[in-house]
Amino acid sequence: MPREAAQEGQAARETGGPAPRVLVVDDQRAMAEMVTDGLADHGFDARFALTAEEATLAIDERNYDVLVTDLRIPGTDGLELLALSRAKSPASPVIVMTAFSAVDTAIESIRRGAYHYVTKPFRVEELALFIRRALEESALRHEARALRKALRSTLDNVIGDSAAMREVFDLIRRVADSSAPVLLLGETGTGKSLLARAIHVESARSAAPFVTVNCSAIPENLLESELFGHVRGAFTGATDARLGLFAEANGGTLFLDEIGEMSLPLQAKLLHVLEVGRVRPVGSDKDRKVDVRIVAATNRHLRSSVAAGLFREDLLYRLDVIAVDVPPLRRRKEDIPRLAAHFLAAAQSRHPKATLRRLSRDVMDALLAYAWPGNVRELEHVIERITLLCPGEQAALADLPKNLTSPAGAANPARAADMAFGDEVLPIREIQRRYASWALQKLGGAKMATCEALGIDSKTLAKWLKEPEG
Repeated sequence: MPREAAQEGQAARETGGPAPRVLVVDDQRAMAEMVTDGLADHGFDARFALTAEEATLAIDERNYDVLVTDLRIPGTDGLELLALSRAKSPASPVIVMTAFSAVDTAIESIRRGAYHYVTKPFRVEELALFIRRALEESALRHEARALRKALRSTLDNVIGDSAAMREVFDLIRRVADSSAPVLLLGETGTGKSLLARAIHVESARSAAPFVTVNCSAIPENLLESELFGHVRGAFTGATDARLGLFAEANGGTLFLDEIGEMSLPLQAKLLHVLEVGRVRPVGSDKDRKVDVRIVAATNRHLRSSVAAGLFREDLLYRLDVIAVDVPPLRRRKEDIPRLAAHFLAAAQSRHPKATLRRLSRDVMDALLAYAWPGNVRELEHVIERITLLCPGEQAALADLPKNLTSPAGAANPARAADMAFGDEVLPIREIQRRYASWALQKLGGAKMATCEALGIDSKTLAKWLKEPEG
C-alpha cells in the first residue's frame, strides 16, 4: 500500500481548499519521501508507492489528480504505469522522472500521453511548477468539454422534430466550428438568439466570451461606443474609459441581434472592423487588434433593405457568408405539441401553486390552427398565461386568449375583408392598402412574413401600404 507523506489537512490549509492529490512512484524510498515531502510543502496531498504492485493498488483505490512516476520501477516500467493511469483516468496528467541516460524513453512517454518529464536530479520547485501547469491545462480542457456538452444539450433541447428544424440543426452543427460569419434570418420570436448561443458553444471558441448586443435597443449615438469602446473624456458623460463589446468578445463570439436596424454610418465602421480586424475606441488615435467571430440576426429582408438604400451591400456580403433561415412556427406546426408541453412544464415549475396539468384536445387543435405571428415566443407567453389563469387541471378553449379562437385567428381572407371593408365598394387600390395593413398587423409587423404570405415582394408591399395621393 502507498505510504502517506503528509497530512491532508495541512495541504488543504496551504491551498485554501481541497489539495490536489499526487501519487509519486519511485523504488528508492529516500527519493520518494523527499519528493512527497517537498510537494506537501507546496500544498499538494502527496503520497508515494515503491513498487508497481503498490502503485497499481493505489490507482485502483483512489482517484489521483496527477501521477509522477519513475521510468524504472520493480515489476513493470513507467510506460506501463502511464498506460494504466490513462486508461483509468484519461484526464489526469502524468509526469515522468528519469535519469539523463534514459531521455529517449522519456520522450517516448510524451508520445504516449505523458504531460512532461524531468531528469534527475531536479528541484522539487520545478516539479511542483510542472504539476500546477498540468492541472491548469487539464482544467481548461475539462471546461471546454463541459461547454461542448452544454451546447449539445442546448441544441438537443431546442425543440424541433420537423424537417425544417432538422435542416437548421444540421447546418449549425456543420458550420459552428469554423470562424466564418453566420447570418440568422427569421421572424421575431423564432429563437434566433438561442441558436446564436448554440453556434458559439459548439465552436472552438466555446471557452471564450459570448457577447450579445441588440442593435435596435441602444440609441445610435451610444451604439458606436458600446461596440468599439471609448476613452475617458471622449464625449460628455464619458467619465471612465470603456473597452467595448468587440474587445470583451475577443477570442469568442459577438452576436449582433437586429443588425438590420443599424444606421448606415455605423455600418461603414462595422465593415471596416470586419475587414481589418482592429477597432478604434471613440476618442482614441490607437487601434486594438481583435479576434471575434460574428453571428448576426435580423427579421428584415436585407436585400430589400439594400435596394431601398437602408443597408450596405458590401456589409451584407461580409455577413452573409453562411445564412441560416429559421422557419416561422406556422411552417413547423408539427413541433407545436412538444413545444406546448415543454412550456407547460416550465411554467408549472415556476408557478408551483398553479392547478393546470394538461391541455384539452380542443385547446391543442386551436393552437395548431392559429397562425402564430409572434412565433415560438408568442406560444410560450400563451402557455404562461393559461397556466396562471386556468382554474382547473385541464385547459379549455375559454382559457385561451380570444385572438386564438376568433375567426380572424385563422387568417380567413373573406372574414378579413368583412372586417376591413364592411359594406363599402372601394377602389382596388384602397382594398390593397387595407388588406396589406391588416395582414401586416396580423403577422406582428413582420414585413418579410407579410410579403411571403401575400405572394409579393417588399417593393410591392411598400406600394400597397402607401396612402393614395389626393
